[in-house]
Amino acid sequence: MPLTIINSIASWILKKRIHQMELFLKYPNEVQEELLFSLLRTAENTVVGRKHEFSSIKSYKTFSERVPISTYEELEPMIELTRRGEQNVFWSTPIKWFAKSSGTTNAKSKFIPVSSEALEDCHYKASKDLLCLYLNNNEESQLFTGKSLRLGGSKQLYEDNNTFFGDLSAILIGNMPFWAEFSSTPSNKISLMSEWETKIKAIIQETRNENVTSFAGVPSWMLVLLNKMLEETGKENLLEIWPNLEVYFHGGVAFEPYREQYKKLLPKTDFKYYEIYNASEGFFAIQDLNNSSDLLLMLDYGIFYEFIPMDTFGTLNQRVVRLAEVELGKNYAVVITTNSGLWRYLIGDTIRFTSLSPYRVRVTGRTKHHINVFGEELMVENTDTAIAKACQLTHSEVVDYTVAPIFMDGKEKGAHEWMIEFRKKPEDVEDFRKILDDSLQALNSDYEAKRYNNMTLNPLVLNVAREHLFYDWLKDQDKLGGQHKIPRLSNQRDYLEQLKAMQLSEII
Repeated sequence: MPLTIINSIASWILKKRIHQMELFLKYPNEVQEELLFSLLRTAENTVVGRKHEFSSIKSYKTFSERVPISTYEELEPMIELTRRGEQNVFWSTPIKWFAKSSGTTNAKSKFIPVSSEALEDCHYKASKDLLCLYLNNNEESQLFTGKSLRLGGSKQLYEDNNTFFGDLSAILIGNMPFWAEFSSTPSNKISLMSEWETKIKAIIQETRNENVTSFAGVPSWMLVLLNKMLEETGKENLLEIWPNLEVYFHGGVAFEPYREQYKKLLPKTDFKYYEIYNASEGFFAIQDLNNSSDLLLMLDYGIFYEFIPMDTFGTLNQRVVRLAEVELGKNYAVVITTNSGLWRYLIGDTIRFTSLSPYRVRVTGRTKHHINVFGEELMVENTDTAIAKACQLTHSEVVDYTVAPIFMDGKEKGAHEWMIEFRKKPEDVEDFRKILDDSLQALNSDYEAKRYNNMTLNPLVLNVAREHLFYDWLKDQDKLGGQHKIPRLSNQRDYLEQLKAMQLSEII
């Protein structure tokens, strides 16, 4: 069958999903409430369901009063029971898969339960919806005439007590229908290779002669692969290798600090960038419009949402609100109840709503990745935007960065200390530092107030990292590739001190 016909058929099937989306777009709060009670009914005879008497819960108010907000550490004993083979603990159908997620805030691995319902009704459904929304906005697309270059996690699945754990991408690949591999590159075998540097070489060899029309992965790691590809092939840009490239589906870290670098790699005015918001716990939101920074919150993936305003988060006055109660422009910690049996689970992400009809969001950071030592409430969204502006104005390019506080010492005021690794260093580092500091003040009024006349905070301190410092730090932590990320902001100095020690040891 000619590829153009396959492309047309695939487009037609995927576009049918638009009509189903219209239901939650029109009745978002009703869809969410119905979903909550469906989850409660499904799990009412589980250990958790009996403990909290799910069968008698008839309102959201009762649900919120009976079921506590939980972190992974609080749910871990039950998750471990299921990992050892005990079922019907927090979800009624067998949980065989666990997505291993180490994150950046804790070296200890987390094992997130993944049910068969979550695979089908959340993760795979979202993959189809992503294509559906893209095709709906780009009717001339020829996406299916080529392959998608995917860059996911790099761990195999490991069997343990008849349950399996590994990177979410490994679980998704392992459960995909056999025909799905034909539309992707590299092969499953290479995609699941565990040694990052060997894997990169194998991906380059396998994909350089493919007809790649799209790619998907974390922006920071994808840049490593794409720059290596250009080095290996001696080409100036990616379109010389893959002339039919049309879209990059990205998520995991903010795209803004890397946007200008991608424009150089992909000098095509109509090239599209589509952002997604997903995690081991579920798939949450998808960019639904071309050239947008806002993500449509997907409300029919088996996930019930609640939100904690960040101005009350972790305090005695902490509030939890439903979707119907959220406000524009406020930062919220995200709480989810899922079809894998995570009940009122605090995933650690923060978002703000940019639209209430439909509900669209932007990811602003992590509950543990912000700096509020001096009342400045600096979020990752602020630092990503400021660093992108400083790069643009100084014609520089950033590989990665992290920020930590300099604590007050006697009469000495506090400050923020940055470690930035440049791919292309600014001609005047002091000029970059000043633009960065000024941009942060323009973006964040709390930071501006603390910086006013150096009243509480001195000007930020900028360390220029040596080449490959962040890569070496991740390698030292056994966190190369996949979904691993540099912790952008911290209220402690641990990460920064480790990086400074590595930087110093290289100089010595």
